[in-house]
Amino acid sequence: MGKAASAAPNICEPAMSDPHRIPSPGPATGDGSWIDSPAHGDWLLAQAADLFAFFRASPNPAGGFHTLDLAGRPLPSPVQELHTTTRLIHSYALGKLAGIDDGDDIIDHGMRFLWDRHRDTAHGGYFWSVDGSGPVDDRKLAYGHVFVLLAGASARMVGHPQADRLIDDATEVLDRHFWEDGPGLFADEFNRDWTPFSTYRGMNANMHAVEALVTAYEATGRAVYLDRAGRILSFFMGRVAPAHNWRLPEHYDADWRVDPHYSGNPMFRPAGTTPGHSFEMARLSLHYWDLAGRPDSDLPQIARRVMERALADAWDEARGGFVYTLGADGTPAIRDRYWWPVTEALGALAAFLKLEREAGDERWYRMLWDFANDHLIDHSAGGWFPELADDGTPDARQFAGKPDIYHAVQAALFPLAPGLSRLATSLRQG
Repeated sequence: MGKAASAAPNICEPAMSDPHRIPSPGPATGDGSWIDSPAHGDWLLAQAADLFAFFRASPNPAGGFHTLDLAGRPLPSPVQELHTTTRLIHSYALGKLAGIDDGDDIIDHGMRFLWDRHRDTAHGGYFWSVDGSGPVDDRKLAYGHVFVLLAGASARMVGHPQADRLIDDATEVLDRHFWEDGPGLFADEFNRDWTPFSTYRGMNANMHAVEALVTAYEATGRAVYLDRAGRILSFFMGRVAPAHNWRLPEHYDADWRVDPHYSGNPMFRPAGTTPGHSFEMARLSLHYWDLAGRPDSDLPQIARRVMERALADAWDEARGGFVYTLGADGTPAIRDRYWWPVTEALGALAAFLKLEREAGDERWYRMLWDFANDHLIDHSAGGWFPELADDGTPDARQFAGKPDIYHAVQAALFPLAPGLSRLATSLRQG
């Protein structure tokens, strides 16, 4: 990767909330980091346990998983999307590794549904959404397929007997249809029969591909997964980020040129940049770099600049939390505040605190857990509220119920693993 072109953005330090209020995510006095504190570790374990308990209502006896309302009751829609199935498998595998929730029943339930219902036996690959009678949306999306690989890899780490079959099938489909070896990136979308229906290329699917690839490498030891993760990061972090003032444009054309005018699905493909993805890419960069043997590279410094740029751009000083999207110049665009960018910022900050004890990282880490504790964690019913109104109370304009466990449980578990990579091994040992 090339040398970084400019200094890190000069971000303002976050204002500290009252460090002595109760309940607190951990000790707020002294010079140590919360991630070193047994009290904070116990609090994180309790948060993870509450999440696993809440989402135990997800399995649908007819197959697949329900989406849950705010109280944890199944919503009536029969439609099951691929990322929901796969993320529950992955999350409960993490819970099993951490010794919090056995998870075998949910993992097995999800693995059967993936193979028997999401998988297209006629054309190969996996349907984006299905219901009791068959496919609802039969498109083949890279975003969904990389989550299939992630689910298989996580299932392998807990010894599921069908994990290798799923890993091999997902890998073959990704190789055959999505991987573009010239640019070293994944294409995005096809019709059911693998005819293309657009020339769109995007960062979101490739970002989650990095997540799946490093996990698959950890699960199998196959070097191709690590190599491809590195190529994706080389493009977005080594080339795109320095050229765009450490922001990461989301949308590209078929030749992988930034498409500044693209606007699609307001959740999965909003216009502009999505600072929550900058946090994810920063954490995944450190994960890859550590797995690769910590080579002499600019990647950790680039990851810090990307994370700090997103913190500076997206933090809402008046209301707290992060605005959802930004324009190319960092101006807030969609000002809605969702739970998942906060969880991803916590994951990135925890990774940097493991690498280097920076006081600014500690202040952000504490402040974001305080914010989550006060506004996002549902201490009564369980789970996290997915979005907030202007006054900081729960809102329901974009999401029905509590959509998934994935983001929040990773925010609780990742700080508990002592290393930057091989999280499964770290959680098991912890």
